Amino acid sequence: MRYTLENENLKVEIDSFGAEIKSVKRKSDNFEYMWCGDKKYWGRTSPVLFPFVGAPKNKEYRYDGKTYTMGQHGFARDMEFTLEAQTEENISFVLTDTAETCEKYPFHFALHIGYELCKNEVKVNWTVENTDTKELYFSIGAHPAFNCPVHGEENKTGYGLKFGGLADTIHHHGNTPDGMAVMEDKVLALKDGCVTFTEGFFDECTYMVEGKQTGEVSLLDREGIPYVTVKFDTPLFAVWSPEGKNAPFVCIEPWYGRCDATDFTGTLQQRDYENMLPQGGTFKAAYSIAYL
Repeated sequence: MRYTLENENLKVEIDSFGAEIKSVKRKSDNFEYMWCGDKKYWGRTSPVLFPFVGAPKNKEYRYDGKTYTMGQHGFARDMEFTLEAQTEENISFVLTDTAETCEKYPFHFALHIGYELCKNEVKVNWTVENTDTKELYFSIGAHPAFNCPVHGEENKTGYGLKFGGLADTIHHHGNTPDGMAVMEDKVLALKDGCVTFTEGFFDECTYMVEGKQTGEVSLLDREGIPYVTVKFDTPLFAVWSPEGKNAPFVCIEPWYGRCDATDFTGTLQQRDYENMLPQGGTFKAAYSIAYL
């Protein structure tokens, strides 16, 4: 079921399936910021990644002496959430474990996702509760896709990104065709904190940025004017658009976790950036998107 948040600036549509934002429109001119989810390129709009970000190596992981199968980005994005509360400018949903989830993820949990609309900004709140009798291990991340280009151009060449607080370079990692992290340090040259999309810019890899190099990324049009800014305090983030498709959107993704590295051989507890909650523990995090 779709729900609507609305104020004088924005109209936001959120689907209870995946608790996923499906549309954000500027009310003054009906300008649509969000990707439409055309399966020709990528059939999603802004899925939550839980309890995995990316995929474990060989799409399986080891926990408590057993091996479990897990696909890309976990399962929450493909499940129906329950509405908890709604006002004109706020809404919250919850997802809890089921017999089916426990077969591939042997933990009891409650995942709460909330959206707050304030002026031209949407704040996304995540709360993970450990309702189990043992420690809970998880990753969580965002995957919002924004239209690019937005002024009728044929492609996004000439558009770009601005990384807040950076000047000349940003360090990042790439990935293999099957989605594993390649830990070679790569350097992306910037000019005044900005990079411009050239033909093939996204054809080599996902840009995975670690080390809290910045907490603010803006999407720029061909005039260098920002029209979306994502703000976060996550340990890493990614920038992605489908390789080789010249897709008309760009994703800016704050992450608490990532895919396994190519040489990873450890257990669930040993995965890079894995989060742990003790019995009865609660994890809270948020990020925001300003629509300019």
